Amino acid sequence: MTTSPRITLLESNRWIDYELIDSGNGSKLERFGPYRFVRPEAQAIWKPAMGPTAWSDVHGVFQPTSEESGGHWNFKKQISEKWVMRYPLEKLGKELQFNVMATPGRHLGVFPETASHWDWMTGLITSSKRPLKVLNLFGYTGLATLAAAAAGASVTHIDASKKSVGWARENQSLSGLEDRPIRWIVDDALKFVQRENRRGVKYDGIILDPPKFGRGPKGEVWEVYKSLPELLESCRSVLSDSPLFLVLNVYAVRASAIHLSYALEEAMKGREGQLDAGELVTREKSAGRLLSHAVYARWETLN
Repeated sequence: MTTSPRITLLESNRWIDYELIDSGNGSKLERFGPYRFVRPEAQAIWKPAMGPTAWSDVHGVFQPTSEESGGHWNFKKQISEKWVMRYPLEKLGKELQFNVMATPGRHLGVFPETASHWDWMTGLITSSKRPLKVLNLFGYTGLATLAAAAAGASVTHIDASKKSVGWARENQSLSGLEDRPIRWIVDDALKFVQRENRRGVKYDGIILDPPKFGRGPKGEVWEVYKSLPELLESCRSVLSDSPLFLVLNVYAVRASAIHLSYALEEAMKGREGQLDAGELVTREKSAGRLLSHAVYARWETLN
């Protein structure tokens, strides 16, 4: 019988180079390294805790349009084209270093709330004390890939964007991980996993961070509600006999953590492990309110 999911709020609270300063009125005020930005945040339906001065003393404001993810940056102060941020991998005594920049799609190359998953993965990988192969699908700028590699895993990184993969490889060099076994591949996630299954390739850990909508390098259409069940089934087929983990994040959808939990429970049926699900959140510096960014579900072995 299916059990009720355990719902958790995961907070990444060890950032130094990032902070959520304040939020409210449909926006969030953030610091990325030395720069302060205002970006849209529809879920911030309360009033800001800080006054207008804090919100006006910023380097850039992203002005959205009616199109999803559409808009442009309005820069009030000069910023570098790109700059380096750091995140401490405390369990490893190391740190990730990576480039960030203000992109046309409002993002800056890092989703700070996902750092809690990096810490979780590095702990599992180092504790396993065995060679591991990890697959990162929709890998973006590679920070989860680099965290897993820093912990000792061999990683295959997949993203449909050649630009994102190039950015990720730059981050590999910045983090001093050029010698780590990482395969960087521009491909459609589902097609790649299906080919790996036919080749008999297996993975001990899988990271899934799919967009709500996207296109593969050959125009393949990704729609999370339609495409995710097939991808989860395909991921199950490439899991090793002794898998360590599988983690799934989903942004900007109506699905709840409960729905993801049931989907992942089905995908991992018959595997001995524990599953938790919930929301990735960031805490304001101003009033301590929690801002939810994504829902997640993750499974780890009991061994």
